Amino acid sequence: MSRNAKINALLLLVVAALAVLPLALGLGDHKEEPFAGADAEAETAITEIEPDYEPWFSPLYEPPSGEIESALFALQAALGAGVLAYYFGLRRGRRQGTELAQAQKRARRDTESTSVGTGDSPAEGA
Repeated sequence: MSRNAKINALLLLVVAALAVLPLALGLGDHKEEPFAGADAEAETAITEIEPDYEPWFSPLYEPPSGEIESALFALQAALGAGVLAYYFGLRRGRRQGTELAQAQKRARRDTESTSVGTGDSPAEGA
């Protein structure tokens, strides 16, 4: 197993542990919604500090259920991941294309320099 494969396997194991350990250890069992988002936690904290607080803005679109909100969030994450994957793939392809073009250029230059030095060039015979 190569070094990169070992690192990738270790990173995958760490990500899996981060996803499973909170559930296995029962973290958040004392809360009504154990794994609520940061927005809900902030709203609760603000309400505790200042009960009369009213937000300055209201959302442009309020999904009818939590499932739809989660689906929209997942769609947003997937689109973002797709854009990043496209960008990094494009960069890698350009880099590989540049390296290939430079290698071909060097090979052509090397063959031209060896053919000129040996007298095999058609221009010399004319």
